[in-house]
Amino acid sequence: MTPLSLDAPSGRYLSFEEREEIALMRAKDKGVREIARELGRDPGTISRELRRNAATRSGKQEYRALVAQWKAQQAARRPKAAKLVTNDQLREYVQERLAGTVRRPDGSVVEGPTPPVWKGLNKPHRADRRWSLAWSPEQISHRLKIDFPDDGSMRISHEAIYQSLFIEGRGALKRELVACLRTGRALRHPRERSRNKPQGHVTEDVVLSERPAEADDRAVPGHWEGDLTIGTGRSAIGTLIERSSRSTLLVHLPRLEGWGKTPVVKNGTALGGYGAVAMNTALASSITALPVQLRKTLTWDRGKELSGHVQFTLDTGTKVFFADPHSPWQRPTNENTNGLLRQYFPKGTDLSRWSAEDLQAVALALNNRPRKVLGWRTPAEVFAEQLQLIQEAGVASTG
Repeated sequence: MTPLSLDAPSGRYLSFEEREEIALMRAKDKGVREIARELGRDPGTISRELRRNAATRSGKQEYRALVAQWKAQQAARRPKAAKLVTNDQLREYVQERLAGTVRRPDGSVVEGPTPPVWKGLNKPHRADRRWSLAWSPEQISHRLKIDFPDDGSMRISHEAIYQSLFIEGRGALKRELVACLRTGRALRHPRERSRNKPQGHVTEDVVLSERPAEADDRAVPGHWEGDLTIGTGRSAIGTLIERSSRSTLLVHLPRLEGWGKTPVVKNGTALGGYGAVAMNTALASSITALPVQLRKTLTWDRGKELSGHVQFTLDTGTKVFFADPHSPWQRPTNENTNGLLRQYFPKGTDLSRWSAEDLQAVALALNNRPRKVLGWRTPAEVFAEQLQLIQEAGVASTG
């Protein structure tokens, strides 16, 4: 039997003295919440302690401090063998739901395409992938409770499945099974850690959570969303959409002199038309044509093309904020409009062939298209109303 340690742990864990107090209070039939108040612990902590570490040899649960201390000590030992290593039935169940074959209604196997050999990289780009059942770890975890309601050994969390796939040393599952996950990523991508955090040119004062609350309310005009529509040969068009009226401004981004002729210089000026300097100049030229009251903020994605946002704000007075990485829903008006623009500027075409006048004509067409969200008025009509209110307020204030 493993020697019992009575050393005081960190404050995060229950000590032997606390377990003695729990045993005494349970003997007096005190409830979980009363014990928690006496010890200054969360009721959930006491409840788990009584459930996990009670003695069961007599056939019924009876809480004893020494037995509870030993059980807690055993549970805390590291390294621990992963469940999928020690439980063959569980491992086979998980593997079958991840990588099992796709079958027809009569049970015959559908081979599907032949994918390239897995080399430890992400899923192939625009190429065939292996056909499998491809259940998600969360689906597997919850389905176990339905398929094995009375077998407590057939339980595993979705996080434990992910760790077995991605963490070396916990590899009860074959590494190449990551290709059966929906994303097909070879490495985990911790989404929450990357959201709303400073990164590179995105400093703490320009993350989306710092944007004024009025920008979320479409009743207040003057807040814009922006992005690039990309074409072939590093061609692009800048798009600016006003959140309240849905008015569209298209920014002409011509290639700079020397593009396609001058050798590319590392860390040199981008000649494609949407480097930081060219982007600032083009955006500032478009947005400063508006009254100050109608250009309060601009929300952009995390693209490096607006890495000179500090200078842009100084030049225009328009404060720039950046959406979280891979979160297009935080710029919904812009994403919707980009979809409309693809009718005029399809993917895979050279966008540099269109002049500023051509872009202005397309923007005019969109701004005079009635929108359901505006009560079938056009963005141009709503924007004109906003402009008139600003002009009237200016006259009133000077009077």
